[in-house]
Amino acid sequence: MLLNSLKFNTFDDSNTILKMPNYIKYIFKNVLFLFVYLTIFRLLFYFFALDTTGFDTSELKNAFFLGSRFDLKLASLGVFPIAILVLILNNRFFVKPIFKKTANFYWVFFYVVITIFYLFDFGFYNYLNTRIDATALRFTTNLMISLQVMVESYPVFTGLFGLLILGILVYKFSNWQYKIAAKNSFVLSIKRKSIYFVSTIIVLSFFIYNSFTHYPLRWSQAFFSKNIAINQFALNPVLYFFDSFAFRSEGVDLEDFKKYYPIISENLHLPKDTISFERKMIFNKSSSEKMNVVFVMLESLGVKPLGYYGNAANASPHIDSLLRKSIHFSNFYVHKSGTAASVFSSVTGLPDVDDINTASRNPMIIDQRILFDQFDGYEKLYLIGGSANWANIRGIFQANIAGLQIFEEGSYEMENRADVWGIDDYELFKESDEEFKKLHEQKKPFVAYIQTASNHIPFTVPDKKEEFIPLSKDSISADVLEKSGFKSIEQLNALRYLDFNVGKFLERAKKSGYYDNTVFVFFGDHNTAMNPTDKYSKEYDLNIQLQHVPFIIHAPKLFAPIEIKTYGKLIDLFPTVMSLMNINHTNYTLGRNLLDPFAAKDSFSFVYLRMNGEPTIGILKDSLYFSKTLVTKTKGLYDLRTKTLDDLSKKDSLKASQMDSLLMAYYHSTKYLYFNNKKLAH
Repeated sequence: MLLNSLKFNTFDDSNTILKMPNYIKYIFKNVLFLFVYLTIFRLLFYFFALDTTGFDTSELKNAFFLGSRFDLKLASLGVFPIAILVLILNNRFFVKPIFKKTANFYWVFFYVVITIFYLFDFGFYNYLNTRIDATALRFTTNLMISLQVMVESYPVFTGLFGLLILGILVYKFSNWQYKIAAKNSFVLSIKRKSIYFVSTIIVLSFFIYNSFTHYPLRWSQAFFSKNIAINQFALNPVLYFFDSFAFRSEGVDLEDFKKYYPIISENLHLPKDTISFERKMIFNKSSSEKMNVVFVMLESLGVKPLGYYGNAANASPHIDSLLRKSIHFSNFYVHKSGTAASVFSSVTGLPDVDDINTASRNPMIIDQRILFDQFDGYEKLYLIGGSANWANIRGIFQANIAGLQIFEEGSYEMENRADVWGIDDYELFKESDEEFKKLHEQKKPFVAYIQTASNHIPFTVPDKKEEFIPLSKDSISADVLEKSGFKSIEQLNALRYLDFNVGKFLERAKKSGYYDNTVFVFFGDHNTAMNPTDKYSKEYDLNIQLQHVPFIIHAPKLFAPIEIKTYGKLIDLFPTVMSLMNINHTNYTLGRNLLDPFAAKDSFSFVYLRMNGEPTIGILKDSLYFSKTLVTKTKGLYDLRTKTLDDLSKKDSLKASQMDSLLMAYYHSTKYLYFNNKKLAH
């Protein structure tokens, strides 16, 4: 009875084994139609919205390919809800009128909403030269004025009529598709239904994931060019809007910024009569021979685990020796205890003060004028054992550094993936050395950024690697392990492996011939989580132990070893190194040269953390630590030279007030530069 009412044709499986059922065709036809529709908008944007003057052909092709992947992702996301319903009901979806009405309503609604998005996107780009993002919601705060401007500037009523016509056309098109799918249906076995169900979900999921790597397609991949317009062309405005939506409240309070600008201008020696962070650094003693520079980010390495700073385990002989032979900074702090935050800050010269996500994940602040891009005449490299898509780091590098080469998983000859972070540090340093050796032999100066990972959970170390052998639990006493602060033997071995690889890397550099002509810069991205000990106990109690890291500049034939006790912060990394090397540059960031004569008086460290569940900012200066929560405005002033946790903010109210003002000036200046340090459009 049911079969008669459905009017299904029945065939033996032998006759239909290669025939795809209509309900599956219906799903993928809609993916195709929607993808074509989005591609039409991409072409319209290219021909009518973009200024394509000076476009590089290869970059344009790459942008179109990336954009098509974003469009396919959106098309698959759009079809997915209907696909689930169709897969559950299969042929029954094309029988009951309620499902026909549902499909028609859904497709009319979806196409009209998508079209409205694109229309607003065209207008937004015409107004601001950027694709629509969540900042567009600010126009709703004065809705009547915004509507009036829109009515007076654009043919709104014509557009509404056009949307009505579009809705009618989509309705008729949806009806036509539905009727075709309802014809010549045939009954499938449960086994074949299950196969089609799973296969369709897998294919649609792959279209949405849209990547063969360990990371899905992300908005940051669109920011691969120094040409801003190229990057804008690659984006899909709908996906980009929702990617940026999480950051819609992240903005700058201009009144607060202007209030505190005189303080930051005095601290950084900026002009007082106009807002400008631009500082030109011109050196008379610029060397005609370009020295190579290698920045090495040491994963999860603070000062507390190092033997040089008194750790009982003595697990870092190579780094300890390096400290003795180098310029090193003993009061150097990263801003935030997270790798993504430290990569963002070290490269952009702005601290990560995002409370929920990392700044690297914020598409609205990815475009920055940075110092890494000012190594003129240098080959530029970024090397990571895993994928550069991690935390959207790719966008930070590619969008801001011209001619950058990224080496990541899939780029190396040795691809033995150690764990979730890709190849281990031994292989990463080995592959890096091979690239540096090639450039050295070609007499091409280079600046590189190596991002290590083996000293990170899950602490993957080999059973043996040359002379490195991990310690067993029996080979170190419980007393030493307790005094050292390490939580496990695995954590200790991970540090030993990092230390071994640093030593091995410098050995390779000597053998490859570029050691004497290279400035090696080592810094920790944050400390590893450790148990409290008698070392740095005050920092542990104040929750700033994770931020205290080593900063080492190693070039023994150029610079004499010295310990610098000036308080510094991660964003001072590039200004210090470039100034030490007499490289001319223009600094638009909040970072400063820690070797400058003014630094000893003016410099300080800045941290961003959480206290009692509240976002908190703090500065360290002259052996004092001042902190302030951002919600309840709770303040505290502490002397780092004492063992007690006495709050001195009331006792020394003048010092607390001065540090409070400097702290707020720095915080609001960071917010301001997030949105006002963008590169000039090409």
